[in-house]
Amino acid sequence: MLSSSVARVWRRSICDAVLRGSARRGAPVAPARAASTASASGAGTEAAAARKKVPPPPRKGRLLTGAMIGLVIAGGAYVSTADEAKFCGWLFKSTELVNPLFALLDAEYAHRLAVKAAAHGFVPREKRPDPPVLGLEVWGRKFANPIGLAAGFDKNAEAVEGLLGMGFGFVEVGSVTPLPQEGNPKPRIFRLREHSAVINRCGFNSEGIVVVAKRLGAQHGKRKMEETSTSTSTSSSDVKQGGKAGPGILGVNLGKNKTSEDAAADYVQGVHNLSQYADYLVINISSPNTPGLRKLQGRKQLKDLVKKIQAARDEMQWAEDGPPPLLVKIAPDLSKQDLEDIAAVALALRLDGLIISNTTVSRPPPADAHPSAQETGGLSGKPLFDLSTNILREMYLLTRGKIPLIGCGGVSSGEDAYKKIRSGATLVQLYTAFAYGGPALIPRIKVITHIYYIYQT
Repeated sequence: MLSSSVARVWRRSICDAVLRGSARRGAPVAPARAASTASASGAGTEAAAARKKVPPPPRKGRLLTGAMIGLVIAGGAYVSTADEAKFCGWLFKSTELVNPLFALLDAEYAHRLAVKAAAHGFVPREKRPDPPVLGLEVWGRKFANPIGLAAGFDKNAEAVEGLLGMGFGFVEVGSVTPLPQEGNPKPRIFRLREHSAVINRCGFNSEGIVVVAKRLGAQHGKRKMEETSTSTSTSSSDVKQGGKAGPGILGVNLGKNKTSEDAAADYVQGVHNLSQYADYLVINISSPNTPGLRKLQGRKQLKDLVKKIQAARDEMQWAEDGPPPLLVKIAPDLSKQDLEDIAAVALALRLDGLIISNTTVSRPPPADAHPSAQETGGLSGKPLFDLSTNILREMYLLTRGKIPLIGCGGVSSGEDAYKKIRSGATLVQLYTAFAYGGPALIPRIKVITHIYYIYQT
């Protein structure tokens, strides 16, 4: 049975929601009284009273609040009748009721709301262990499962603990730029809902290295304290259990500032400030929304860039587990020659891995017929799956299976994840499907992937 502390949390949530509702309902009363007094005392007081008037919350906000209160009440009633595993499953299933309401909101606002929810623990936490068959070891780290969250969701490392707690095997934050930047003008995120796709032209909107380093440093310190307090009799192993942010693995995706003229210096700055908190680092040179960035995928440019970043990483002082692995994220819009050049550089410089792939500037059918298809930016989601998987398969052959590859692009089911793995991926990432499907998608993907592992390997 669940502990009484869980029940107390539910009751506290209900109280908080009710109090917030009372405050909203009571807010307009004061202006009403002020208005009646103002009619006797003059126009000046009327103006002051008008300024105090608090508008009611928007209808969409009331719908979300009402849905959350309903789930809290239902969950509280369920606490006394369910064991922890069943209750955990119910929590994930219940998000299917709330997630469609996010579709009523502006795409970027919904995204920010989802990040805040994960950051403050208003998301389900996975208590059920992953099947052992899903576990794997990469770069000397143990992944509980191969399903990860791609960069772009938690750009500023606000919700790492909450996201890992939902059951992802790894989470990648960023892209993080050296200096804070707003990114491209809004609107810059467009839903193609019928095709389970999104077009974005965010342009590396980032709070910058200093803010992100502070957050990751605090999380790292908390993790170390927890390890110290619970380090009783742990068996020694050469394989790192979990990662620097908790039981899951944390990747940090590095970007460059839009106005920077020295890309290598930007990435080196990211390495110096963030690598101590990362289980792996990613050089993002494939976003289509930063002018000139994709030119760094050329053979000479890539070779020079990787050499400088590797040198910066290796000159730092590292503990027994050594420096974090260094990966490069590439675009799906590459020619055969481009792929051969990248593979040659990766093998020659012993790159630790490649992420395949970023968003595409093409508009694969049927997304090409959507009215928003004309918007500038990179397309992600289901229409990207075939293109990115073909590039993945080609890169696996070019690198002769010697370099771990992360398959990313259009993954929306366990079957998709397994196809990526069969095409050469060691790990798999999703993002757009998570934005549409919410937390309930994570256990579904892992269950189906598990079934494919059992019956098709």
